[in-house]
Amino acid sequence: MTTPTDDRRAITPSSSNGPSAPSPSQEALEPAAASRQAGALGARPGRRIGDRALYESEWLENADRMTNAAIAHATGGISPTSVAMDLFGWMAHLASSPGKQFELGQKAVRKALRLGRYAATCAADPGATPCIEPLAQDHRFEHEAWQRFPYNVIYQAFLLDQQWWHNATTGVRGVSKHNEEAVSFITRQVLDMFSPSNIPFLNPEIVQTTLAEGGANLLRGAQNFAEDLRRGIRGEPPAGTETFQVGKNLAVTPGKVVYRNRLMELIQYTPTTASVQREPVLMQSAWMMKYYILDLSPHNSLVKYLVDRGHTVFMISWLNPRPEDRDLGLEDYRKLGTMAAIDAISNILPDRKIHAVGYCLGGILLTIAAATMARDGDDRLASVTLFTTMTDFTEVGEINVFMDAGEVTMLEDIMWQKGYLDHKQISGGFQLLKSADLIWSKMVREYYLGNREPMFDLMAWNADGTRMPYRQHSEVLRRLYVDNELFEGKYMVGGRAISISNIHCPIFAVAAVADHVAPWHSVYKLHLQSDATELSFVLTSGGHNVGIVNEPGRPRRKFQMATCKEGERCLDAETWKAQTPVTQGSWWPAWDQWLTQHSSGGATPPIMGAPDKGYEPLCDAPGTYVHQK
Repeated sequence: MTTPTDDRRAITPSSSNGPSAPSPSQEALEPAAASRQAGALGARPGRRIGDRALYESEWLENADRMTNAAIAHATGGISPTSVAMDLFGWMAHLASSPGKQFELGQKAVRKALRLGRYAATCAADPGATPCIEPLAQDHRFEHEAWQRFPYNVIYQAFLLDQQWWHNATTGVRGVSKHNEEAVSFITRQVLDMFSPSNIPFLNPEIVQTTLAEGGANLLRGAQNFAEDLRRGIRGEPPAGTETFQVGKNLAVTPGKVVYRNRLMELIQYTPTTASVQREPVLMQSAWMMKYYILDLSPHNSLVKYLVDRGHTVFMISWLNPRPEDRDLGLEDYRKLGTMAAIDAISNILPDRKIHAVGYCLGGILLTIAAATMARDGDDRLASVTLFTTMTDFTEVGEINVFMDAGEVTMLEDIMWQKGYLDHKQISGGFQLLKSADLIWSKMVREYYLGNREPMFDLMAWNADGTRMPYRQHSEVLRRLYVDNELFEGKYMVGGRAISISNIHCPIFAVAAVADHVAPWHSVYKLHLQSDATELSFVLTSGGHNVGIVNEPGRPRRKFQMATCKEGERCLDAETWKAQTPVTQGSWWPAWDQWLTQHSSGGATPPIMGAPDKGYEPLCDAPGTYVHQK
């Protein structure tokens, strides 16, 4: 175990944004630095992970990088080359498929005839049965005015057109799965853009509201647009976020920062019960967003929920990287993040195992750390809990459209130029995955109807993103998403491979049924590699964030949970879902009970830190790193 003396002493105040992180000690970063020098990057600090030496001249390579980065800035990070190749591949295969062309022609004729019959019928009978229903997740045409002529014919024509394009871009012989997904994604973006719901004179709700209010809605919408444009130009957060402030009404669970290094602060939360479980809980979120999604408002704070139920909770709060942090890699995050926190907790609470919790990318990092610890005989983990965490990256859902070689290279060149990837670029990509809801429907509500969407805590957190350093995110993209090294047992730590199957402590995994970032089928694949004494899997309602911020008492929440013990038969995902009973409510109480069952009994609440060992409290929670912009 290590002591925190060197890292803590190096902290010095800097700008008005709060204290800056210290320069890393040579001892703290030496293994990672040696790995970088000996690894595939070669001697050049800017070379990408896994690249071969394709250029004899570094300045020629850099010229291509700068060109790529300039194109990316102009296209919002989308590779036009990848888009062109995807479209060309699809069109070329479709051009050589006369049978598919004939089938599409038949479908077009049938749809036109159906629409014509429907238009003729509903002109006389407004209650005529529609010829096509919107998808369950499509809420654009729910307003009752869409059922009146001629608007009903307009939206029916759009849905039929949308269905035809889906048929045209799928099922073409010879088109790869990735190519098919990319072309479907591109055509859906175009169709969503030109949906009649987005066109004021074709949307009856906009027409009706404008007539009723005498155009006041459009005036409010223009004001909303002007405010959003001004905030965007100035780099300010969305309107309404100023009502939510970290340390005032967000992340207010009492605690102390008991350890700090150049990459993270470790928060220990103040106990609120007379007795606590002996094993502490260490939580780490993804470094691409602030940790306080797990400590939002008091009523939906998972941290507060655990503390109030007798758990000693520690939290990692990540540094918001700057350009000079460009060479921080995954190994640095493992050593200076997860392992440094485990070492600190082991010193503060000696002879106690730790319940480790990871969320999203934080869960991936925890899996890497736990597999490394298991390989090396380090048994300090009592259990591992993974929230919406993929360990197999062969089926990553719609995000796969951004994972081809061209897109990854373009992202890398943006990061190479700036030293990091900005959270706005990340959130923009995720918005495209649900553009109908997150972009166009919002435009209709706020700019055409003039109704500003009220801000709430989760939206304010979502706007408070962080940057990701060049090297680390490049490793995430190539080593995990593209090459799937972790699941295939090829991921190297310290020059030796690690395996998820070496993790034998109990695992609790949570997936969300509507998660478009970490699809639940992909999260479920942990069963295929786990050799844990038991694996408890929870499938909850909601998406990537709402599925986790799922406090008891919230209506319409439900989950399924089942445990697979070592040696038992593993079910496929759909069979598991069909056979596992549904429980109404939040999964939090079930997890609290699971943690208690895997703890060794009660103990006296600990003091904050361990001053006699050099872990005196440095400041109050939520600390300083969370305030970095």
